[in-house]
Amino acid sequence: MRRRSALAAGSLLAATAATTAWAQPASAPAQRLRIGFAVGYAPFSEVGTDGQLKGFEVDVAQALCARLGMPCVPVIQEFDGLIPALQSRKIDAIMASMSITPERQQVIAFSAPYYFSPARLVMRSGTRTEATAAGLKGKRIGVERGTIHERFLAEQFKDSQVLRYPTQDQAFLDLKSGRLDATLVDAVIAQFGFLNHADGRGFGFVGPDFGKDQRYYGKGIGVGLRKADAASLGKRLDEALAALRANGILKSLNDRYFSFDLVTPR
Repeated sequence: MRRRSALAAGSLLAATAATTAWAQPASAPAQRLRIGFAVGYAPFSEVGTDGQLKGFEVDVAQALCARLGMPCVPVIQEFDGLIPALQSRKIDAIMASMSITPERQQVIAFSAPYYFSPARLVMRSGTRTEATAAGLKGKRIGVERGTIHERFLAEQFKDSQVLRYPTQDQAFLDLKSGRLDATLVDAVIAQFGFLNHADGRGFGFVGPDFGKDQRYYGKGIGVGLRKADAASLGKRLDEALAALRANGILKSLNDRYFSFDLVTPR
């Protein structure tokens, strides 16, 4: 998933000062699991008005810690610094909407995916246009420049007019004004940045989840780990994630934040 990691220095200091260990068992083992988060991206991870971390990924991390029976410590880090922090042993795991891609797998390991980021077309509600390459032939599709979505459209919707924007917000503005027929975007960004607001009234998701195409979108979002820890910690995390799926906790956390399913394996 495309991540932005803008974070005010004041929020960073407040969140860092507020971090405390989670899921401390009565007789805590010496080992702690330091989990790196990149905040400033609701509803996945953000700093609340009380200075505490909150969000979907934070809740999933707490559930994993409880399942593992380990004391876990959240650590705030800029997104671009997460992998270096992992490699230098400043943190032990990454939970920051980090996609499992071949490029990243060359330098770090990942757990099994704990959520999948849908890529959806947003169009005017009630449209009769089919959300396929054939149906959108000659139509204007907006996309944020530099994203995976841009490459997907360029290669899979060659007969559409693909209009590239510096920001997704600008694409939403042109969609609302009628200068676009559709925009391809992360479903979560569309839901919380457009559809849930007044500007998004009269628009909705159309067509399939293009994010299922692993050639472009990878294998989902996983916990980042050092390769040396994959056989030990990675195995334990995979077992914990499987248990959270089986007992319904992962889905209940999904439903707390989202009106669509991010956690069911594809």
